[in-house]
Amino acid sequence: MRPDLEIITSWIQNNERVLDLGCGSGEFLKNLHTERNVYGIGLEKDLQKIQSCLEIGVNVINQDLDSGLKNFKSNSFDTVLLAQTLQALSQPDVLIEDMLRVGERGIVTFPNFGNWKSRLYLFFRGRMPISKFMPHNWYDTPNIHFCTVKDFDLMCVEKSIKVLNKTVVNLEHQGSLAMKLFPNFLGEIAIYQITRS
Repeated sequence: MRPDLEIITSWIQNNERVLDLGCGSGEFLKNLHTERNVYGIGLEKDLQKIQSCLEIGVNVINQDLDSGLKNFKSNSFDTVLLAQTLQALSQPDVLIEDMLRVGERGIVTFPNFGNWKSRLYLFFRGRMPISKFMPHNWYDTPNIHFCTVKDFDLMCVEKSIKVLNKTVVNLEHQGSLAMKLFPNFLGEIAIYQITRS
């Protein structure tokens, strides 16, 4: 399991109800069921990934996240996950508010476009960064909303969202004291646990 998913797992209690937005092949939900006995449902729009979910016994709904979560009642989940999908949404702030309507807590992870590597790439090359983690050109990338740790913190303040836990890690999903001190500059991946204020 990816180390960032280990961090997320540590924030989820046994027997929780979990909704995973953009659940991919369902392996993480399956792992949460095994490790934490969670009741999980995934939302995914890629038909091949939906098939993978079904093959391993994960409950999945074919749904585009840009259509929102209107088909779910308020407070129907303990935790709603949005892992590495925030930047590909047309209205990420609207979905985050909907997440916190549907779930008591939300967990959001995203690439921090404010880290030093992105800044240097842009400064020296004059182009949007391309890397192993973000391998697309500006014109064919699924990432339509580039976000930094500071941007996300400010959105939380503006929307009265309380941050319960926050960590940043590098691409190997390792943290450090320096990253804790300078998360926007050194962190490559941000991981937040949030709730309504």
